[in-house]
Amino acid sequence: MLCNRKSLAKTSSTPGKTQLINHFLINNEWFLVDLPGYGYAKVSKKLRSGFSKIITDYLANRPNLICLFILIDSRLPLQAIDLEFMNKMGEDGIPFVLVFTKTDKLSKTKYEEYLETYHAELSTHWDEVPAFYHTSSTKKTGKEELLTFIETLIVNK
Repeated sequence: MLCNRKSLAKTSSTPGKTQLINHFLINNEWFLVDLPGYGYAKVSKKLRSGFSKIITDYLANRPNLICLFILIDSRLPLQAIDLEFMNKMGEDGIPFVLVFTKTDKLSKTKYEEYLETYHAELSTHWDEVPAFYHTSSTKKTGKEELLTFIETLIVNK
């Protein structure tokens, strides 16, 4: 969605398609990096555990990392694995924002209820809830907001 190239990154209806770290050079200035998912994937537990190690090792060894986007399916309640990952990022001092995906799959009212519930649940674990963006790759919702945020990060680094 961000790069205007639908087939740039591999996607599938089957979770777990991204199994490598993919680097995309943007405007010959910065990299957008696609990491494997750490949560649900239709792969073996051993392989899923390997994804977790790849992600942890990558993030721990990137002093030039400006911000991590944690993608959250807006149709799902707060998942324990997402909370665990967010807590780990907070403990490790890795800056992140939440990016709620597939927001077009919910009515505006349902999405607002979802956000309120999600925010309330996060508030029980965090003093300050992380910043978030809502997106839809189908409708391009949130694209400009994310690009503006990224531009701000690049200018201020």
